[in-house]
Amino acid sequence: MAAVLDLKLHPFGVFGAEVKEIDLARVTHVEIDAIKHAWYRHDVLLFRNQRLTDDDLLSFSRHFGALDSPPNQGAGRKSPPGYAEVYIVSNVLDDKGEPIGALGDGEAAWHTDMSYAPLPPDASMLYSLEIPAQGGDTWFSSMKVALARMPRELVGRIRGLDIKHDGTYDSGGNARKGLTATNDPRTSVGTPHPVIIEHPVSGEPALYLGRRRNAYVMGLELAESERLLDEIWSYVDSAVYRHRWALGDVVLWDNRTTMHRRDAFNAKARRVMHRTQVKGSAAPRRARA
Repeated sequence: MAAVLDLKLHPFGVFGAEVKEIDLARVTHVEIDAIKHAWYRHDVLLFRNQRLTDDDLLSFSRHFGALDSPPNQGAGRKSPPGYAEVYIVSNVLDDKGEPIGALGDGEAAWHTDMSYAPLPPDASMLYSLEIPAQGGDTWFSSMKVALARMPRELVGRIRGLDIKHDGTYDSGGNARKGLTATNDPRTSVGTPHPVIIEHPVSGEPALYLGRRRNAYVMGLELAESERLLDEIWSYVDSAVYRHRWALGDVVLWDNRTTMHRRDAFNAKARRVMHRTQVKGSAAPRRARA
């Protein structure tokens, strides 16, 4: 096996790391191999001081797999003209008063991207173009650490269970375009996935929770499902990384082993991000005992 390039890494703590001195617009195949190796270990990678066109962003993103079109958020699918695989996350309005992007300026709750789908994306990538002076920080939670810090009795109880991941609402709490709002998780649109999954490359186990709203543990009475979900979700903050954005930041996260959320920010401030999303390579697989 060929040796992997030794990247200049600055770990954040329990998980996550900054990759230093890498130009993603001119990244080599050797560097890509090293980035993937680091990514499977750290789950969240930060690349600072990038100057990327949308073509550059797409080119780098495609090293990790085929790309998805933007998700169907409350504001619909928002992409730059000619770049259907780039998703604009922004609160900015155009000359007609229409949003140029999705998710606005409000808080976005903890979530896993598109976990309501049968084949959720493997990864997401976010590139900062305009940022507010304060607020808008993105938080990441390690689902591997959350699982590792659970009592053995709780892990044993949930190991064989599935959670239905609701697709009615986006992470901003808005009903997705074309869907009717509902608060009954037993009948809402969504897909069941194992509570504990196995990463398809590293083999490491992790919780797979999606969103708390309208989640449902399959086969349980609703009240029992809610109690168990509350207990599971109490471990979400076991290990978090708070990212304070700077211009030119690119953050890549593993959608299978992390969740993320966003702080609200001043509605009068401008925040523009371009995001890409790597298609799922395999459905979430139950971890082996």
